[in-house]
Amino acid sequence: MAQTGVAILGVFVADLAFRASRLPTIGETMIGSGFAVGPGGKGSNQAVAAARAGAGVSFISRIGKDTFAELALKTWAAEGIVPRVTQVETSTGAAFIYVHETRGDNAIIIVPGAAGGICVADVDAAADAIRASKVFVTQLEQPVEAAQHALTLARDAGSITVFNPAPAIPFDDALYGLCDYVVPNETEAEGLTGIAVSDLAAARRAGDALLAKGAGTALITLGDRGALFHARDRSVPVPPFAAGKVVETTGAGDAFVGGFAAALAGGADPLEAARFGSATAGISVTRPGTAPSMPRRAEIEALLEGQPAS
Repeated sequence: MAQTGVAILGVFVADLAFRASRLPTIGETMIGSGFAVGPGGKGSNQAVAAARAGAGVSFISRIGKDTFAELALKTWAAEGIVPRVTQVETSTGAAFIYVHETRGDNAIIIVPGAAGGICVADVDAAADAIRASKVFVTQLEQPVEAAQHALTLARDAGSITVFNPAPAIPFDDALYGLCDYVVPNETEAEGLTGIAVSDLAAARRAGDALLAKGAGTALITLGDRGALFHARDRSVPVPPFAAGKVVETTGAGDAFVGGFAAALAGGADPLEAARFGSATAGISVTRPGTAPSMPRRAEIEALLEGQPAS
């Protein structure tokens, strides 16, 4: 049977987003300018991004049996995402998100809740979805052991493997050898390599370090500078895409990963898939929220057509 679509292992949390001019100091209470509750979690956000970008998506996770879990199930149903989730008595997780009210940048505290217990058995229960996927994606908001086991299943099945090492917590370097693409942001790349990614030359040095650890390709996202596609045979800057005023940067990395995975699943050349991911992120930052900010495929294609390839 031919492999199709995208399978993603990750967490769902409810995003509790607060907009204000700054974070309060310890002991201080201050008035904010906005608040919203919405679907979040890196894995779930990436699943929404990939689905809206046109891919068939399966999402593997754990959730609780509570109001936040209802939000998760409603979100996935609306996007056509196939949930391969276990429901447990532990509460579904949540994330505190501070968003600067004018710049749109953010600071986040996440408590994975039920998804923090994702284990090898959960992965095995969805092994058929992983093996059937053309592209498999995971991150590190769930336990490393589950991510590594899922990557092993995907690699053994011949799926394209995409690893978003976020947050950049310690893990065995053997994991890199399971990854066709490692996709960190600047901070994560520095945490993994010890190289401060201050410019393109530094990004290339960090990319070399990731390749030396065994990764197939390093795809380092650089915020408003775009990204660097760094493989053994080519190292190419991926331009950013300006789609309007930046409202909120939360979820931009997830938009990039989800768009990249969807494009790969559709048969795009990897560098073109990276440009597709960059355009996906460029639209997402013009909207508030994480999953709700993810654009549809037609919007992404329109933005790509309006900006020539570099």
